Amino acid sequence: MKWTEGKPTNITLIGLTLFSILIFFLAEQTAEPERQPYFEKKLEAAQLSLVAMHTIKNHTDNLGIKIDLQNDPYSTGIIGQENTQITSDRGIVTSKILSTNPNYAAAFVDMLIKAKVKKRSIVAVGMTGSFPGWNISFLAACKVMELKPIVISSVGASDWGANIPTLTWLDMESVLKQKGIFPFTSSAASIGGGSDNGRGLSPEGRDLIKEAIKRNNVHLISEPSLEGNIDKRMELYTKLTKNQSIACYINIGGGVASVGGSQNTRLIPPGVTQHLAVMNFPVRAVINRMAEQGLPVINLLEVEKIALKYNFPTEVGNEPPKLGEGPLFFKDRYSVSGTIMLTIFLAFVVFVLIRIDVKHYLFKRNRPNSLRSKVEPFQDQKV
Repeated sequence: MKWTEGKPTNITLIGLTLFSILIFFLAEQTAEPERQPYFEKKLEAAQLSLVAMHTIKNHTDNLGIKIDLQNDPYSTGIIGQENTQITSDRGIVTSKILSTNPNYAAAFVDMLIKAKVKKRSIVAVGMTGSFPGWNISFLAACKVMELKPIVISSVGASDWGANIPTLTWLDMESVLKQKGIFPFTSSAASIGGGSDNGRGLSPEGRDLIKEAIKRNNVHLISEPSLEGNIDKRMELYTKLTKNQSIACYINIGGGVASVGGSQNTRLIPPGVTQHLAVMNFPVRAVINRMAEQGLPVINLLEVEKIALKYNFPTEVGNEPPKLGEGPLFFKDRYSVSGTIMLTIFLAFVVFVLIRIDVKHYLFKRNRPNSLRSKVEPFQDQKV
């Protein structure tokens, strides 16, 4: 076999480049969407979350609350107003809209599985009125996974959350239970806001929250200090679980008693944390105390970061997100055998064109004629 001497020509290299692109294109065509683990559970949770949101939307219509399509473009009915008497903090409307994506229920299923939470486990949950969309999606995940959530809420909400006095988070919970969507509601609730007892709210705002707690038959947590409210929550979790083990602690929103305030949130990453770092937190809130007991924690606060992790929209689109789309549900799976065959074929072609003198074999048949034409004149001269 005759080997090529010297470097391959530019034409050969260009040809190989184009051929490699063709092989890559053919390999891409072998990809087919493959269902991800727990696909059925994830999709069921997302569907249930959507049903729950539609239920709240219908209740909003019945109350005569007008939906502002500019700030609630998907017409969910769970986006509140910029500022009301029970608004406890500043909030970003984009984050509130994004959190209404029912596919977050599937993400919460994924997080609970990563936290190794098993069927029929008890989970302790701290909620606020700031992200009713996430609250609904989390409860949907709990129902699908057959968990027993012990929920303690703070009723105050940041801008655009559940901050309408006649439609607080506790009211939404009650509607969803009455309609048979979820079997669980908050076991206790605080006012929320600064020190978890309404600091920063007007007396009228605090009274409105207390009225909401009373009409929903929820136990009121109202200790004179933040530390007292944290202690009370820990006491209630122990009492309500009847000393059974808790599998995980979940914080949703920025409730100061639950997560410890803005300084703590800078130190606690969003999502699942199996072992919360031991450091000098400004406040030893419920999430810290649960972590000190060796429990995994799930911190749900920064919507955009969670969205990026699960490839959910980070900008508000013209249409609401579709159920069951994205890598959380499907990922492309390439044909291993087909890709191997194409790779071997590409390697063979490259080897042939780079190492073997193809020109020598292509023009081998023409060579005797060319030599004869050169020899015959000399023979004629000799004769």
